[in-house]
Amino acid sequence: MRAPSPAVPGGARPGHPFARYAARRILTSLLLMVGVTFVTFALTNLVPGDPVAAALGQRAADDPATVARFTQEYGLDKPLPQQYVTYVGNLLHGDLGVSTTTHNSVTSDLREALPATIEIAFGAIVLSVIIGVTLGTIAAYRRGRTADHVLRLVSLAGLSVPTFWLALVAYYVLYFKMHLAPSSGRLSADFNAPPQVTGLYTVDSLLAGQLDTFLDAAWHLMLPVLVLTLYTVGLLTRFVRTAVLEVLDQDYVRAARAKGLPTRTIVTSYVLRGASIPVLTVVGLAFGSLLSGTVLVESVFSWPGIGSYAYQAASHLDLPGVMGVGLTIGLIYLLVNLAVDLLYGFLDPRVRLA
Repeated sequence: MRAPSPAVPGGARPGHPFARYAARRILTSLLLMVGVTFVTFALTNLVPGDPVAAALGQRAADDPATVARFTQEYGLDKPLPQQYVTYVGNLLHGDLGVSTTTHNSVTSDLREALPATIEIAFGAIVLSVIIGVTLGTIAAYRRGRTADHVLRLVSLAGLSVPTFWLALVAYYVLYFKMHLAPSSGRLSADFNAPPQVTGLYTVDSLLAGQLDTFLDAAWHLMLPVLVLTLYTVGLLTRFVRTAVLEVLDQDYVRAARAKGLPTRTIVTSYVLRGASIPVLTVVGLAFGSLLSGTVLVESVFSWPGIGSYAYQAASHLDLPGVMGVGLTIGLIYLLVNLAVDLLYGFLDPRVRLA
């Protein structure tokens, strides 16, 4: 049994180093979230245009009585500091306001849109990590050879091609010409949405025992996941190659080779673990970007995710909707970065002791 740690003289901090590290990171994330609410509110109110006219239409906006009722209902007649305090107070109760476009609560709108984006983002990041880490490691081990040149060229092409153009090409070839993929949406017209538990159609259909619905939902995921994966794989392949090349020159990897350890053991236990910190950073940023919604890809495939909702809210100057999307994206990035920071501390003890 491990003996309890004695009190350390000189004012040393008690507790496990990882627990202290995690507490600092969580506190920092909470402070940043407060900053996100302020920045989102300030930027949204600096957007040029008249939200009243955008919500009511020009004819109704010419009626002073209608405008007065609207501004009073949404609190637009109050000073901005008071609006911000009211907004933060509502946030603490889970109230993001009412969308002037859909006339639903923004919370319910986002609850519908976010699972759709999570489905394609999760599928894309899992495939990207598997393929990108494999190709990047192969390219590093084959440095200067034909395989390295080919993989670098392919990854550069994946990064250079705009995702919206790639989405259009994939749609035209795989749907219009080859009929290998569905046209758009999350399900075919002859399928009903499964009973909602998580909002993820693939998961909910399995929970309901609807295998045919699961297969149809997975089929509709194919094109958007494929397009997002092709772009992210290019990014990860280049970063993994660079990170692995730096680790291959380290003394502990040379010592492992000198001991005669199998190549698989060296790669999995020494090389990839040493390269995991920079790779983890890129994976976190890529996953946050995918979760925040890829507007153009979702628009091409008529995917009802958070990117499509953001576009709809912005084009109609729907301020509650825009602020709700901004807060959701900020929260997503904070949670992803928090998870990445905690993994840093788990993988590298020097990070949590810093």
